[in-house]
Amino acid sequence: MTKAILLDLDDTLVVEEPAAAAAFLATAHVAARRHAVDPAVLARDARARARELWRASPAYAYGEDTIGMSSWEALWCRWEGDSDEVRACREWATGYRTEAWRLALADHSIVDPALAKLLGERFGIERRLRHEAFADVRPALDTLRRTHALALVTNGASCLQREKLEGSGLTEADFDAVVISGDLGVAKPSAAIFAHALEALDVAAAEAVMVGDSLERDVRGAQAAGIRGIWLNRDGARPAPQNGHLEVSALTELGPLLRAPV
Repeated sequence: MTKAILLDLDDTLVVEEPAAAAAFLATAHVAARRHAVDPAVLARDARARARELWRASPAYAYGEDTIGMSSWEALWCRWEGDSDEVRACREWATGYRTEAWRLALADHSIVDPALAKLLGERFGIERRLRHEAFADVRPALDTLRRTHALALVTNGASCLQREKLEGSGLTEADFDAVVISGDLGVAKPSAAIFAHALEALDVAAAEAVMVGDSLERDVRGAQAAGIRGIWLNRDGARPAPQNGHLEVSALTELGPLLRAPV
């Protein structure tokens, strides 16, 4: 019997990658008002430059490997906290935000340090204008919590994930437990983060399911921890090779699926 549902945050409950892409484009349009540059191409180049800088940075080992953040999240994260790792990321991030756009502008033969700094600040503003939960999230949560314990299990910096949650109209009170890799120092697909969620809910692995958009982090990671995985395939991507997991296209399908005989 399924007693608990573990839920991913990014691109499961809240819009993440499309929001980041839209923020890159909106920021690039600011540059296009000053220089002759294609905003779509500049946005693409800024994202690529941010990725390169992120992977070569001293923050990468902690940000990507330990807590599972993306390069574009690091561009607007405030890095709130007192740990040595978070303080180091906070100190590094100010230059990172400007440098990603400086290099992208340079790719178009534009040398404008003031504009690069402006764009670095503007990206965070634009991203924060785009907090949004998927339309099926509130109905699904309200229904599922009547019959199941709910836990949010997400990778990322603690301050950033909580900002996304509340900015999208959700709250920690919507869940019986909120488990964030930035608080634990371990990220999905590690079994340790799933074990922490199960302990917080006081349920066994066999009594829980994990729902998320990532086959690797959410589904296979949960399965390795003994938890049944459910892939949220919102975009109708080609079905993945079956590995014992179930699949839904919307969160509102979870109730009937969990009531069906196993």
